[in-house]
Amino acid sequence: TPLKPLNVGLLGFGTVGRGTFDVLARNAGEIARRAGRPIEVSAIATRSPDRARAAAAARSAPPHVSADLKALVRRRDVDIVCELIGGIEPARELILAAIHNRKHVVTANKALLAHHGTEIFAAAHAQGVMVAFEAAVAGGVPIIKALREGLSANRIEWIAGIINGTSNFILSEMRARGA
Repeated sequence: TPLKPLNVGLLGFGTVGRGTFDVLARNAGEIARRAGRPIEVSAIATRSPDRARAAAAARSAPPHVSADLKALVRRRDVDIVCELIGGIEPARELILAAIHNRKHVVTANKALLAHHGTEIFAAAHAQGVMVAFEAAVAGGVPIIKALREGLSANRIEWIAGIINGTSNFILSEMRARGA
């Protein structure tokens, strides 16, 4: 029997939110194959819901669209909340509410994680949910994955390196050109 879809709620439907929505729809078959079950957008909350409603209407099973961001993080039909609004507030409040409601969270919000990452990760740990943040630190994904999964039994006291892709490119070019 096919597994129940993993339902995603999108907080925000600007450029990144719309792009996420489109990528999940366009690659649904491959994503389901890799994940072992379908992943569907079941709800979208955005301050300007008309654009999201128009995009969702073309789907055979359109997601629920609303301007109520707080309601999305409480929805029973949402397993994972993707925070795509940016900034510190209300993103922090919404992520913590999602975690409190035992939702996994995905975010690429660098500013939020820099200022409140400890609080967010502690809350997620207490609720037994995950916070996926690799999109916020793309250049560091290989080391983050190794630290979390392969080296978790080690006591790592510090790590140093340049994990920003732009800085890495500039330094590589400087070295190659002797600048």
